[in-house]
Amino acid sequence: MGRNFCLSILTLLFIAGCTAVPQNETAFYVSPDGDDASSGTSTGNAFATLERARDAIRELKSNGGISENSGPVTVYLRDGLHPLSDPLILTPADSGTEENPVIWKAYPGETPVVTGAKNVSGWQKAENGLWRVSIPEVKSGVSDAAGKLNFTTLYVNGEPRSRTRLPKEGYFTIADFPGKDKDPWAAPGDHFTFSPGDIKEDWANMDDVEVVVLRFWVSSRQHIESIDTSTNTVQFKYPTRYRYSDDFTTDGARYYVENVFEALDEPGEWYLDRPSGTLYYYPKSGEDMDTAVVEIPVSPQLIRIEGDPAGRKFVKNVTFEGITFTHNNWMLPAGNPGDGQSAPEVEGAVFLKGAVGCGFYDCRMTQLSSYAVQIDEGCQQNSFVGNELGHLGGGGFRIGGGDAISHPDMRTGWNTITDNHIHHIGEIYHAATGVWIQHSGGNLISHNEIDHTYYSSMAIGWVWGYRPSVTTHNEISYNHIHDVGQGVLSDMGAIYMLGVAPGTVVKNNLIHDIESHGYGGWGIYTDEGSTHVLIENNIVYNTKCAGFDQHYGRENFVRNNIFALGREDQIHRSRLDEHISFYIERNILYCRGDTPLLGGNWDTITYMNKPGKPWHPAEIDSLTHVFDYNLYFNPDKSAADIRFADRTFDEWRAGGQDIHSAIADPLFADPENGDFTLSPDSPAYALGFKDIDMSTVGPRR
Repeated sequence: MGRNFCLSILTLLFIAGCTAVPQNETAFYVSPDGDDASSGTSTGNAFATLERARDAIRELKSNGGISENSGPVTVYLRDGLHPLSDPLILTPADSGTEENPVIWKAYPGETPVVTGAKNVSGWQKAENGLWRVSIPEVKSGVSDAAGKLNFTTLYVNGEPRSRTRLPKEGYFTIADFPGKDKDPWAAPGDHFTFSPGDIKEDWANMDDVEVVVLRFWVSSRQHIESIDTSTNTVQFKYPTRYRYSDDFTTDGARYYVENVFEALDEPGEWYLDRPSGTLYYYPKSGEDMDTAVVEIPVSPQLIRIEGDPAGRKFVKNVTFEGITFTHNNWMLPAGNPGDGQSAPEVEGAVFLKGAVGCGFYDCRMTQLSSYAVQIDEGCQQNSFVGNELGHLGGGGFRIGGGDAISHPDMRTGWNTITDNHIHHIGEIYHAATGVWIQHSGGNLISHNEIDHTYYSSMAIGWVWGYRPSVTTHNEISYNHIHDVGQGVLSDMGAIYMLGVAPGTVVKNNLIHDIESHGYGGWGIYTDEGSTHVLIENNIVYNTKCAGFDQHYGRENFVRNNIFALGREDQIHRSRLDEHISFYIERNILYCRGDTPLLGGNWDTITYMNKPGKPWHPAEIDSLTHVFDYNLYFNPDKSAADIRFADRTFDEWRAGGQDIHSAIADPLFADPENGDFTLSPDSPAYALGFKDIDMSTVGPRR
């Protein structure tokens, strides 16, 4: 508690602008109009590159130019574009200290942009309204760098443009696939049958056509090996790990196809022909290709903070403030279909390993082809505050480190991610999440807004079942999470967890509008072995499925939450275990129409068989779950018609559940429009329900 309290105070001070202004400072300047041969010590003698500023700090340190009283070393980035063809690499030699931090920041009042893109020019008119340009680095056999450049994103006058796609809207459907009636869901697949005309053997440059398949909780990207038109079968160069079904059905999955030259027929579309090294573009109305700024990404990452945690050499006390980071060129390794849960193959444009006390404040990370930030092994006590991460090919924050058997120095934890806006993610790798925590504990994820995802907004855990895990003591609080899933993937939660996680708290989050493609559009989702998680004071509504779901887990506490207007049910459970799965206490469950309160597997509940008598604490082991002091209501049904797993309220209570609970109108202000404020005379108060504070939910500015 003490650590999180201190971090929260520091965060609030930063937000309020109360950080101390240093009396002394060593300053360097970097400008797009600068010169690396200059001194870099004034705005009129700025460096041209970030690398030169980094090296100048190294020289300053080696010459004894930093003392305890000399204050921070600050690199001011001037307005304009700061291009990178390779990432800026910072090592332990580039560290600051608590007294002398190294700060990379925007010059006051200006908006510098660090970009991994370069301009392409020399456009020529082609046929059918198209324009084309030659890119030597793409064409094979021209130079030492030939054939090494490929990219999946393009920007014209600062705006993204569309890679060709078929169908133009919606999806194709796989007509048939092998083993659909007998193979498990994880059966690898490397071919399927398509409907006539969906895929054509005479497409140009077939090697670079990508087929993107969506099912379960993943998407995959595969390249075509061959097509058999006699059977309408497409064979891929490498397999995906999941069968080609529409979730757990025998129907074919949805898919679409990218980078097809024959599909280049609408304004704003582009196509890359790698064999010839030619980029084609169909301009939008009003675009002049003689003056248009066309950018292609070239650098796979933008910033790499590279400590050596195994050697106990860390990068310390380095921060970035007020800088925009954009346009990187991360792509899947050859042979990898990118079909892992939460897109684990996808790295970050900003990468940290062995970083301690580093941070990013008030930065903007946008139009990236990967995760925005990857916090990797050995990262401790870093802060990411007040940033915007949006329009990302991958996700927002990817946090991971050593697992339970790793050396402690390799473990990652106690990082702070607060007051960020993470939005429009997974635009290339659809399974990416806003915040993904794998093998990392003690992190504070608070006061963020996360919206417009295709899979879960947060995914936390990554040890399946009841095995030892270091993903403990994470706090997920005061986040505003909405527009999750958007009907693309399945088996998701606004907050998704798995594994043993003592000390983990999920509280005061506002969650709404969760829409999966098929099954599993849940609000808070405790999956595979989730254990000892406290879930309290959350408001969850307008979910495709339940507001709270547990697949299986042990002794999770779910108390003082509002679960409302789930379209399938309000609380759902998949599997029964021979222990207490969860305690459900002091919650309000509100539904409409014929939507049930409880869904899933409740059939083998062990009942106490003591009508009218509550269970005794000594007898609690006879139950697989405990409900009490809850309030239930459905304005469209009488109390007698409300069912609890196909039982009347009296039958449910006779089994030892909800002895002190009630069915009554909670007197919400306007639940249909998301206002769950309680009237002062709400019956929920008599059951011990406490008002839920949503006054500061989301970013605090």
